[in-house]
Amino acid sequence: MVKIGTPMSGTAKKAMLCGSGELGKEVAIELMRYGVEVIACDRYENAPAMQVAHRSYVFSMLDGKRLREVVEAERPDLIIPEVEAIATGTFLELEKEGYKVIPTANATVLTMNREGIRRLAAETLGLKTSAYRFADNFQDFTAAVKEVGIPCVVKPVMSSSGHGQSVVKSEDDIRKSWEISQEGGRAGAGRVIVESFVDFDYEITLLTVRHSGGTTCLEPVGHHQVDGDYRESWQPQPMSNCALDKAREVAKAITSALGGYGIFGVEMFIKGDEVIFSEVSPRPHDTGMVTMISQDMSEFALHARAVLGLPIPEVKFYGPSASKAIVVEGDSDHVEFGNLDAVLEEPGVQLRLFGKPEVHGHRRFGVILATDISIEEALAKAERAYSKLTVKY
Repeated sequence: MVKIGTPMSGTAKKAMLCGSGELGKEVAIELMRYGVEVIACDRYENAPAMQVAHRSYVFSMLDGKRLREVVEAERPDLIIPEVEAIATGTFLELEKEGYKVIPTANATVLTMNREGIRRLAAETLGLKTSAYRFADNFQDFTAAVKEVGIPCVVKPVMSSSGHGQSVVKSEDDIRKSWEISQEGGRAGAGRVIVESFVDFDYEITLLTVRHSGGTTCLEPVGHHQVDGDYRESWQPQPMSNCALDKAREVAKAITSALGGYGIFGVEMFIKGDEVIFSEVSPRPHDTGMVTMISQDMSEFALHARAVLGLPIPEVKFYGPSASKAIVVEGDSDHVEFGNLDAVLEEPGVQLRLFGKPEVHGHRRFGVILATDISIEEALAKAERAYSKLTVKY
């Protein structure tokens, strides 16, 4: 029997977010709907989830010593990692000491590092993946590119949102791709993965939630990326029944191997009826923000429900939906959005602004959500709304 007390009291059930961006913010809100006391942690002040949490702490998620200090001070019932680069060794220690890490400390270790999850998928579970090699230095990197073949994709083993990712299209790109990978890794310069270029028709995120009642796969999410960073997503991605069945098998296999409760974003390439595993995130996925309008329970609501040990007997899907990321480019700590009345004038359009404090370069500041009679119409509606938005800084 699940019990939840009262926040800020001796009976409180506490959840500590390690990473407090826009995804963490939605998780915090959903946890608070159940009366959970939320502690938000991130490397910078006023991160989105900090703006709604009961308390917050500012420190690097790679600082294991500080992470332990905060955990021991707060003694949370749930520790919920929300970023890729994190002090995974400390999570393993804390779990052994009795703390509950979502979904598990081992899942965090494997998925925060592309090498761990790729070896689990391809070498342990036998799932179909692209050809790959790992490299720690430029000499080995050059050899890896030649083994895998050109064109190929290069990524730091620890990064997110396309940071450090590039495509080697010719031998002239090798040096530049190495430099990009060393500048973009979340943990700094270091090991990279070189992957063969996959010929695919489309790619999907199959959101899969493990909960007390079993495992549930949601409708497939299609998405469009720019330099590895999500810009648009839609649900459901049209695909054959055969491909969808295979995708569900892959998702259940990898999430079962990782274990624990919560939502997982399983990324796959689809070629006809062939399914090729790419990556998995043991937490809400950015492409899954479309579920804030497409379902009765968003991926964030499902994550909260699952990690609390509550059942998920049904997820109602409303129909064709789309999301479009609001990406701001510039250098400012005073960003202002305007013409919002026009943005929201069409029925079936919603807006989320994340409340991020500043931008240096380019950064996702919000998302536009839309529903319509078809995926094409929903995407077009989101684009129309986006075109009316003004950004001042």
